Amino acid sequence: MKRTLYIPDELWTQLDQYLKDHPEQNPSSVVQAALAEKLRPKNGSRLLSLAGIVENAPTDASVNRPLA
Repeated sequence: MKRTLYIPDELWTQLDQYLKDHPEQNPSSVVQAALAEKLRPKNGSRLLSLAGIVENAPTDASVNRPLA
């Protein structure tokens, strides 16, 4: 299925430069990749894994206290 999209001149200029640097791609492949990235479900497992590196924090560690 084909669709028509409006792309502002400024973005098209950036896309044109990107395509010069990446000749193996074309406008459709770039837009499809951008849409896939934008629309994919977010997976927070990596963030939760990173958050798990703090094992022995005090229970009030997230409370802002005035600096002395």
